[in-house]
Amino acid sequence: MATGQIFSKTTQALFYNYKQLPIQRMLDFDFLCGRETPSVAGIINPGSDGFQKLFFGQEEIAIPVHPTIEAACNAHPTADVFINFASFRSAAASSMSALKQPTIRVVAIIAEGVPESDTKQLISYARANNKVIIGPATVGGIQAGAFKIGDTAGTIDNIIQCKLYRPGSVGFVSKSGGMSNEMYNTIARVTDGIYEGIAIGGDVFPGSTLSDHILRFNNIPQVKMMVVLGELGGKDEYSLVEALKQGKVQKPVVAWVSGTCARLFKSEVQFGHAGAKSGGELESAQAKNQALSDAGAVVPTSYEALETAIKETFEKLVEDGKISPVTEITPPPIPEDLKTAIKSGKVRAPTHIISTISDDRGEEPCYAGVPMSTIIEQGYGVGDVISLLWFKRSLPRYCTQFIEMCIMLCADHGPCVSGAHNSIVTARAGKDLVSSLVSGLLTIGPRFGGAIDDAARYFKDAYDRGLTPYEFVEGMKKKGIRVPGIGHRIKSRDNRDKRVQLLQKYAHTHFPSVKYMEYAVQVETYTLSKANNLVLNVDGAIGSLFLDLLSGSGMFSKQEIDEIVEIGYLNGLFVLARSIGLIGHTFDQKRLKQPLYRHPWEDVLYTK
Repeated sequence: MATGQIFSKTTQALFYNYKQLPIQRMLDFDFLCGRETPSVAGIINPGSDGFQKLFFGQEEIAIPVHPTIEAACNAHPTADVFINFASFRSAAASSMSALKQPTIRVVAIIAEGVPESDTKQLISYARANNKVIIGPATVGGIQAGAFKIGDTAGTIDNIIQCKLYRPGSVGFVSKSGGMSNEMYNTIARVTDGIYEGIAIGGDVFPGSTLSDHILRFNNIPQVKMMVVLGELGGKDEYSLVEALKQGKVQKPVVAWVSGTCARLFKSEVQFGHAGAKSGGELESAQAKNQALSDAGAVVPTSYEALETAIKETFEKLVEDGKISPVTEITPPPIPEDLKTAIKSGKVRAPTHIISTISDDRGEEPCYAGVPMSTIIEQGYGVGDVISLLWFKRSLPRYCTQFIEMCIMLCADHGPCVSGAHNSIVTARAGKDLVSSLVSGLLTIGPRFGGAIDDAARYFKDAYDRGLTPYEFVEGMKKKGIRVPGIGHRIKSRDNRDKRVQLLQKYAHTHFPSVKYMEYAVQVETYTLSKANNLVLNVDGAIGSLFLDLLSGSGMFSKQEIDEIVEIGYLNGLFVLARSIGLIGHTFDQKRLKQPLYRHPWEDVLYTK
């Protein structure tokens, strides 16, 4: 066990098992104390490496993350404190590993419930190798104005109120971490504050004892008096009694052992800590308080009188000239986190992304305000989901069924079209699913799929302007533009596209109005007078019928319909539908284990 100071303003620690809040609190304390370097040198997250971004004052810093304790110790040889936030299941093994590192002097074990047999082994090794264990079941410790472990002393507001940003003259040790926060406040009210404070933890076998730290404090010149807060159970306080009797402690000690109320209960009482259970009269709070008083410690008559006892002891030291007044300083303000400041209404910060279609901040994701559970429970289909995410409203069932029909009819058109061909070639080159899919999707454009959008635009413009089919077709011809949605390589007047017929039949049965489709059919009648294959194709059918869906549903304004057509919603429908087929072709090639594709020479015209 160390015989003097174990922390300083240059102490650096390794933090085991990444926890954002306690690390940030350590860094905020560093900044408050005016440290030049952060106290956390590295983070150990088993199996991970890289960096974690945190704040040191206003500056954002990157703290290295290491996969093992050994790697962290090698990378940061000056870090001699190991702060262990592992669970009780792995705390002992990781603590022992840290104790065996030559660079580590102090190990703080935060976990509760560490098996006592494991703790005894840790204590034995630490004492044999002159190392310090704080805990298990501890909040840690603090040296005012220099270094603190994890969540010790709580929030920044509490730290400032307790004047822990600069050193005082009191050394404090307790079993309870929660009570240590209370005592820091009490001590700051009636003295110049804490120099060092330690919570040894409430387990039956603490890694270091109350007397271990009192004897350390006795050897630290800046500590002028000590305060001890013990509790019923165990015999740790008696080692302090012996040290006082043997004259090993020359500085005033104010002590109180809590748990005097235990005698009021008829049966044995187990308090919050594992060690806070009296095993007989000797372990009672009354017996310990009496023994400490007999040994020379200042012991008040009750916990309520503890503050007065501390105050009187401190004032006597000041009167005797053993304590000089501390020069008060104003600590720098800790910059407030943006999220906290926004939540408290102190700042306004612009957002970077706007989303009007979905929200996953609540208990379950919502599509256009409709909870995911509702979508499933009410039997919504893919068309309903598209209506929510694309159109931001629940369209009537006939509309969503039409959307689903379009997806099914456009999902695939065989392996020879450009998109499918690209996906097949890419898959056979050994590429992954996403690469193969994207390779096919990149062919979608004016000649493959894009005709749906253009058909809707041109049919809508012509109908809305009242053009006759003759005026529309001949006007397009003069501009040198083929009429989108008209014409097919195979289909003709006598060999109609079954897909077009199915869509037209559905629309006649369910749509309130099919004015745009009827106009497209009139255009088809005119174009068929020119050539037998200038039929209304599936692109033209979907484009015109989508206009009827939007206008006939009564749920969209003219401006909204114009925007939907202009943005390219219908092209999006084709992209979504055709992705199904492209994925299918990719899986098909991989399942068949097809080799690298090479285009045959005989299919290429070589010319000069």
